[in-house]
Amino acid sequence: MITQFNSYKWAGAAALLFLADGCQKSAEQPPAPPPAPVTVSRPAARDVTEWDEYQGRMEAVDMVEVRARVTGYLESVNFKDGADVKQGDLLFVIDPRPYQSDLDRAGADLQQAETKFELASNDLVRGERLLKARAISAEEADARNNAARTSVAAIQSARAAVEMAKLNMEYTRVTAPISGRIGRKLITEGNLVNGNQGQATLLATIVSLDPIYCYFDADERSIIKYQRLAREGKGDNIRDGKMACELELADETGFPHKGVLDFVDNQVDPATGTMRVRGVFANPDRILQPGFFARVRVPGSAKYPALLIPDQAVGTDQGQKFVYAVDDQNTVEYKVVDLGPMIDGLRIVRQGLLSNDWIIVNGLMSARPGAKVNPSRGPLSASK
Repeated sequence: MITQFNSYKWAGAAALLFLADGCQKSAEQPPAPPPAPVTVSRPAARDVTEWDEYQGRMEAVDMVEVRARVTGYLESVNFKDGADVKQGDLLFVIDPRPYQSDLDRAGADLQQAETKFELASNDLVRGERLLKARAISAEEADARNNAARTSVAAIQSARAAVEMAKLNMEYTRVTAPISGRIGRKLITEGNLVNGNQGQATLLATIVSLDPIYCYFDADERSIIKYQRLAREGKGDNIRDGKMACELELADETGFPHKGVLDFVDNQVDPATGTMRVRGVFANPDRILQPGFFARVRVPGSAKYPALLIPDQAVGTDQGQKFVYAVDDQNTVEYKVVDLGPMIDGLRIVRQGLLSNDWIIVNGLMSARPGAKVNPSRGPLSASK
């Protein structure tokens, strides 16, 4: 019995030791997780120019309303709607027959006036001889002289009538006053068109396409900034027609269209606090069209050295911008940064970083200040 009791005693003790050992192991901390993998890159160092962006609208340099200058029936239309035309191209023909008759009549009147002038001139010469011979009175000689002068005025009037008839005859052929793109015909053959001043019939419109304007409104502070840069020799004067600007359409990126600012208004609009500014752009491929909306950017600073990082490397902490940097011990550091505008998909960092800092560009959510990370160095890429 004693032996059996001792065996029970040792068995209980072993059980207690086993339980105590298990409790001790459960009280120990779990093993630390491995350092989080992150991708780090150094800021890109380059010379940059800050740009100010505006919404603009395209307008044609030249726009002409083609109107009738003589009254008559429209005989023919000699263009295709929406076609490109050159200056001098025939667009419309108005029935020329009435004006040809007027021209013929004016020519006949001119011949008649010239004949009367020859007769009056001969009478004047004979009258001068007769007056010297006292064969006619002075009154008769004066009458012949006045008749000659009247015939000269009649010739001038007839010639003016001929020129007017020629002009009207020319106006029956309506040609393109400028080169550009014509719209649709606004009146068809067979209709009566009016050429009277103030009531002239609108036949079509033509707009020039190359070059082309883009108008936008710049705020007062920006205009002052551009003027200050010009005074300091850090930029071109906006009124000299040499200040560079760039443009992109709604489906474009990178501002592929280059131009210059050639006009700024002479006063600020008191209702909006802005000034109207105009850029002019070459348009050889006719991509830019009057009426298009576009984004225009203008240099807002002189060129200066800057550090740039992708936007995904930037975090926000209660309105404060920061980045995570990794030191030589692979420890995460919290760095507050002052940011500037985007340049080619990268964000300018005005303060808070050095060119030799390694910043976390991927894995920002798994990093914490003071924690260890497993960094892998990669190239800097622009934000998407």
